[in-house]
Amino acid sequence: MKRRSFLLGSAVLALAGCAGTTNPNAIAIGSKDFTEELILGEMYARILEKHGLSVTRKLGLGGTQVAMEALLRGDIDLYPEYTGTALITQLKDKPQRDAAANYATVKKAYASLYRLTWLEAAPFNDSQALATTQAVRERYHLTTLSDLSKAAPALRLGAIPEFTKREDALPGLQKAYGGFQFKDVKLFDIGLKYKALELGEIDVVVAATTDAQIQTDRLYVFVDDKRFWPSYQAAPVVRDATLDAHPQIAGYLNALAPLLDDATMRGLNAHVDGDHQDPADVAQAFLSQHGLA
Repeated sequence: MKRRSFLLGSAVLALAGCAGTTNPNAIAIGSKDFTEELILGEMYARILEKHGLSVTRKLGLGGTQVAMEALLRGDIDLYPEYTGTALITQLKDKPQRDAAANYATVKKAYASLYRLTWLEAAPFNDSQALATTQAVRERYHLTTLSDLSKAAPALRLGAIPEFTKREDALPGLQKAYGGFQFKDVKLFDIGLKYKALELGEIDVVVAATTDAQIQTDRLYVFVDDKRFWPSYQAAPVVRDATLDAHPQIAGYLNALAPLLDDATMRGLNAHVDGDHQDPADVAQAFLSQHGLA
């Protein structure tokens, strides 16, 4: 359910990527509609363009289901996906604690079920999380998700619509921990939930461990003491037909993966969410720094 600030500009990016592209052989690159995905999708596009490939951008498509359906239909050729999301949401499988085992499972299943290939995963772990302000944490003496599950009836949760439905989100937390019956659950567009926390409209917010706001707003992330959430490593998922036509794509995109650790991804997100830079500019600056674009 990856989340991050929803940028109105994502729609512009998507339209700009489609406009004026007449080459039917162009590689269509998609993404979901939050900052990290927009950055990654733009990186993939610019890396391939550097190597002379024609690219169509279809960034900011929506949530996981929208992006996956677009990939299966052939509307896009690849997009960034997360191992934990693929395991729980798409495969309905139970994740393991070992990140490498999770990656191996999704790679094998996507190949056999969908004729899709997972390229190399980046080392950063963009896991789901719940966060709060230091003031709320101290007032209710909260440290772990177990603590929060019991205190929930006194607290208001800020979430995006997906979080109330998915098994790796609120329903799953309720099964794993018990409790988690919040006083109120308020739904927000992705980019508004942290503002609501800042304004005191909610007490707890759905977060991710690479969200820039955790650092900039000095938020407290609850300890997942029962290890409910698995690892969420991002990788390009590519149609086999696309790789058959352009096998060099794998090597080009795999060169990016090792460069993206937790601190790096959080910093890139902060340039967009905190400094209000365009995801395309952030992607270009990073790739230029590392000689990839």
